[in-house]
Amino acid sequence: MKMNQPRHATKADMPRVLELIKELAVFEKEPNAVEVTLDLLESDGFGSHPKFTCFVIEVEGRVEGMALVYMRYSTWKGEVLHLEDLIVSQSQRGKNLGTMLLNKVVEYGKALGVKRISWEVLDWNEPAIAFYEKKGANVMRDWDVVQLDEKGIDNYLKNCNASL
Repeated sequence: MKMNQPRHATKADMPRVLELIKELAVFEKEPNAVEVTLDLLESDGFGSHPKFTCFVIEVEGRVEGMALVYMRYSTWKGEVLHLEDLIVSQSQRGKNLGTMLLNKVVEYGKALGVKRISWEVLDWNEPAIAFYEKKGANVMRDWDVVQLDEKGIDNYLKNCNASL
């Protein structure tokens, strides 16, 4: 099996990256939740001001894993790198691709001089939790993720403005 080292993704990789994103959505029991499009991935990742950096890894010439990161700012630490998703196709799990991608992300963060690399993991995804803990990551089980989706944003603003 010919496996390459992770590399920066190109615009040409985005169709396969989108397939991996959709595969992850199925795994996470949210098959219809993906709203990002190929056009959006291409423009957001490869425009004049890229909003993310993506790394991919190939097996036998086919992209079988990806890691998408972007910069955030911590009021406590300063610049931090956020790992949005690290995805390895179901058929290639257990073959070290995830480790190679995570290594690439950590090396990238170190080269940027960030103070922290952070990401989320579903509390029921025990294999991923075990993987991250084995790598030395601190899985903070006492924190909850808080989000407003598009509808939530609209409702918030409607209610906020109504109470003023």
